[in-house]
Amino acid sequence: MSATAPAPVEGGPGAPAVATPGGESLQGYARRWWVGVKAGDLGSLPIIIGLVIIAVVFQTKNDNFLTAGNFVNLIVQAAAITTIGMGIVFVLLLGEIDLSVGYVSAVAGVTTALLTLPDNSNVFAAGPTLVIALLVGLAIGTLHGLIITKIGIPSFVVTLAGLLGWNGVVLLLIGDRGTVIIQNSFFVGFANDFVAKGTAWVVAIAGIALYAAILFWQRIQRTRHGLANAPDSVLALRVAGLAVAVLVVVYVCNKDRGIPYVLLMLAGVFILWTYVLNRTRFGRHVYAVGGNAEAARRAGINVDNIKIACFAICSMMAALGGIVLASRLRSVDTGAGGGSILLYAIAAPVIGGTSLFGGRGNIKSAVLGALVIASIDNGLGLLGLSSGTKFVITAGVLLLAVTVDSVARKGRASAGRA
Repeated sequence: MSATAPAPVEGGPGAPAVATPGGESLQGYARRWWVGVKAGDLGSLPIIIGLVIIAVVFQTKNDNFLTAGNFVNLIVQAAAITTIGMGIVFVLLLGEIDLSVGYVSAVAGVTTALLTLPDNSNVFAAGPTLVIALLVGLAIGTLHGLIITKIGIPSFVVTLAGLLGWNGVVLLLIGDRGTVIIQNSFFVGFANDFVAKGTAWVVAIAGIALYAAILFWQRIQRTRHGLANAPDSVLALRVAGLAVAVLVVVYVCNKDRGIPYVLLMLAGVFILWTYVLNRTRFGRHVYAVGGNAEAARRAGINVDNIKIACFAICSMMAALGGIVLASRLRSVDTGAGGGSILLYAIAAPVIGGTSLFGGRGNIKSAVLGALVIASIDNGLGLLGLSSGTKFVITAGVLLLAVTVDSVARKGRASAGRA
């Protein structure tokens, strides 16, 4: 259920959509897209088809799957792995791996809980605590990146050592407390509170209008510089598609408890990292290093700095995901960061379309992949099936995703699109 996502190198796969020749019709645009699909540039098509199949199957088995209440639950359940998965994308784009994110998230969760304990004479406010927890993740990722680049130890080994080491740190921080209950109202509500229904509509409409304005501004800028643009009908369809998706989500959520605040957080970091990868020099360098590190080095890119930055971003996002997970559970304990969190966080972007071979993928893949994993977990839970069944089915989905990635990669190579 995966596909390789285009890689944002100018003129190459994955960057922001390349403008079509001036005057090209919608039919011509669609025809070029279909040629790309046949050549292996599948984009998000397989994952979207997969999500439709999952929804149909589980709804036929249990009428509660597509209810508003379960949809809201699904958003909250997917939030942590989506957040961590967005960070994993940066590492996978380099062709690297980070096995420590589960326990890095736990370190941040425990740090948050301990710093906000009401019986702590030096109790921190929510804002400083959030900053400290994110800085802890940033520092851990920077340390990993320095060891990988300056000493030359493979990322697999470094982050495997991190998995063990940061697990130990979690145990040391918790000590004999066993379980630490989060009592700060901000962090309790981070993944458990909801936006007022009227406010949700205002935010949705403002977001749609902003997206349309950005597309319009980009079109003006490209025209001013003599660059080709996508057909107007394509731009209109993009706005209409986003509007329908956003308004449906708000409508469905408002039929239950409303939009979770954590969804607004996810939207914010999604926009931020998508912009970074698609619209900045740093993002272009990430794809270049992942595509061919030696060629990137010869082109003057500081490969080591790019790798260090990506591992730092990965661990910082793991820290944010740890806070989300701790908030959802309202506590942290000695088992924090264990279980399936690591495997699901890595599987999410791979299932969503980010290539394990490096150089191809996007932030959207983490969102789509996490939605697939959470849907399977949620749907099987509604059917009362065991954890073993959930793991077997998720494993099959992951294997299918990597298979599609590999086959599509060969198709692009044979078509000269690799």
